[in-house]
Amino acid sequence: MSIVFIVSAPSGSGKSTLVSELFKVTKNLDFSISYTTRPPRGSEQNGKEYFFVTKDQFETMIAADEFLEYANVFGNYYGTAKRFLREAEARGNDLLLDIDVQGAQQVKTKLPDAVSIFILPPDRKTLEWRLRSRGQDPEAMIRRRLDNARREIENYPKYGYILINEKLERATDELKAVVLAERMMRSGAKPSPEELRLLEMAQSIQLEKARARVRPILESFGADGSDKS
Repeated sequence: MSIVFIVSAPSGSGKSTLVSELFKVTKNLDFSISYTTRPPRGSEQNGKEYFFVTKDQFETMIAADEFLEYANVFGNYYGTAKRFLREAEARGNDLLLDIDVQGAQQVKTKLPDAVSIFILPPDRKTLEWRLRSRGQDPEAMIRRRLDNARREIENYPKYGYILINEKLERATDELKAVVLAERMMRSGAKPSPEELRLLEMAQSIQLEKARARVRPILESFGADGSDKS
């Protein structure tokens, strides 16, 4: 049975870069490419970053129950096709989903054993800098993304692991540790010293141990820092 890893983060948190780095150092892991109705940006290619489809095509897939999850974000549909999980299982691989908070909750409802990871920026100032440095969005969209980020990060207690992306190398190590630790725990095999180190690293970013580190990040966004779990 494949392990499904869910990765969510506010736009600009460095999620795509982290996931890309993870695939360089992790074997037997498939990536689910989302379907979307939004137009391609820049050098994006169909079938690489996303599968770009029309609204009618997307809604036909909804009607045919082809999605594991889907959501409407900023007026565009995004969704994960069920076929990616079937294909990963056929290859004996695990599957990573790069999806938003809405989609994550849908997947967790259908697949309670899925492993959920929420990636946070170190603070609001850093996220705003990252959004501006991309040079992709007009001012109004940057403000909208920052407001949306504030609402999204309040959902962090719904995730099993909380990863703060301050330094890329450290954050990549933590993401890799979660994947390998979950595989190790489910295999039942006796861990090696290196596997024990990875297990301890993964445990250090589990929700209950991450709450204190998350609180000042929430406060920097003017978000509610109280526990809602």
